Parts: sequence; structure tokens; C-alpha cells
Amino acid sequence: MAEPVKRIRGGNLKKARGKMASRGRAAKKPAGRSKTAKSAPPKPARKPPADPLARARRQVAALKAELAAAEARIDELQAWADTDFLLNIYNRRGFERELDRSIAYIRRYKASGALIVLDVDRLKPINDTFGHAAGDIVLKGVVAVLMRHVRSSDVVGRLGGDEFGLLLWNLTEADALAKAAALEQAIDQLTFVFKGRPVVAGASAGIALIGTADSAADVMEAADRAMYARKALRRGGRAQVAL
Repeated sequence: MAEPVKRIRGGNLKKARGKMASRGRAAKKPAGRSKTAKSAPPKPARKPPADPLARARRQVAALKAELAAAEARIDELQAWADTDFLLNIYNRRGFERELDRSIAYIRRYKASGALIVLDVDRLKPINDTFGHAAGDIVLKGVVAVLMRHVRSSDVVGRLGGDEFGLLLWNLTEADALAKAAALEQAIDQLTFVFKGRPVVAGASAGIALIGTADSAADVMEAADRAMYARKALRRGGRAQVAL
């Protein structure tokens, strides 16, 4: 009975040794990439170094564009600050700036010019009776007349309320008086209808010639005085334009 037992044990020992040997061979097998493994993507090529001169030129161009945009914005704001938006003409600030420039030009080149100050006679009662919307219609009608009677080189502005200024170039005293009279006549002929009633506003104009020694304040004051004198004459039924 002892011999069969030994055979069985010997056979089991051989099998165990065979398994251990196969495991050792498997452990010593060099590791390799699996068939499903993906290769690494190639590294991107390095960009050549940027040209510093080209970069500086681009920066300068960008700064110039920003400067041009800023200057355009400043011009736009300047126009807004100098414009009467109801009538689309200069307001007092813009008109006085143009008057200063004109006086400087007259001094330098010994040119001639005149300032006309014109006041709408009955704007206040029109506003009181028919409302400010009616008064705005009258003002727009007056400005339309003024623009038809001036040249492209002349300047028209609203000095405030019912008062307007006209800066006229290269004309004599007689020319300025004739222009003021023509403006009065054209505005006197304007007829508006509010609530079924015809309304005439009328206007009074005074002029001041611009000399090489005059200041803007002096010219404005002289034309304003002439306008009030003219208004008094019109109320008295006399038709001479004041100077």
C-alpha cells in the first residue's frame, strides 16, 4: 500500500513544479504596449520669434486709431455743447466763440463785418396764449427766414429766448442796414394759425459794425442797444432800423 501513495505524491510534486516554472517565465516576459494603446500626439512646432519692429508698428497703429476715435468724440461733444437742438443752429456759447474768431480775423486781415441782433416781438404773448409748442413753431419759422437770407459764410445763432444773432461778412454799413430791414420785413410777413386764429410775430433788428479795435463784448452790447432802440421805434410806428 505504501508504493501507490508515493506515486501520487510524486505526480503532484511534478505538477506543482511545472506551474511554478510557467509562472516564472510569465513574470520574466518583457512588458510591451498593448495592441489597443494609442501613440502620443506630436509636439507642436515652435513659432518663430515675433518681429519686435512689426509689433511696435501694430501698437502705434492701434494707438493712432484710439486717438482718432477720441478726437472725433471730442468734436461731437463740442458740437452738442454749442448747438441749440430745437433750432439746429448755434446757441449763445457757440455763437460767441464764432464772434471771437471773426473779430480776430478782422483784426489780422483788416476785413469788415457786422453783427445783427434780432428779437422776435410777440413770442411771449404767443407762448402765454397758445402754449410753448406754438412758440417753438414760431421760432422755427423765424430761423427758416434767417437761413434763407444769409450766405454760407455767415453765422446764425440763438442768443437766448426770443433773441438771435447774425454775423455777416464783407459788407458796408448800408448793406447791413438793408439786410436788417429785409429780415424784419420777411418775418413780419410770416403768418401762423393757432386754434383757428391767425398770428403774426414780427421782429426788431439792430446792427453794429465790427471794427479792428472792437471786442466781442463791445460789439454785442452795441448791437443789443440798437435792437432795443429799434423795438421802441417799431412800437411807435416808425420803420427806421437802428444802428
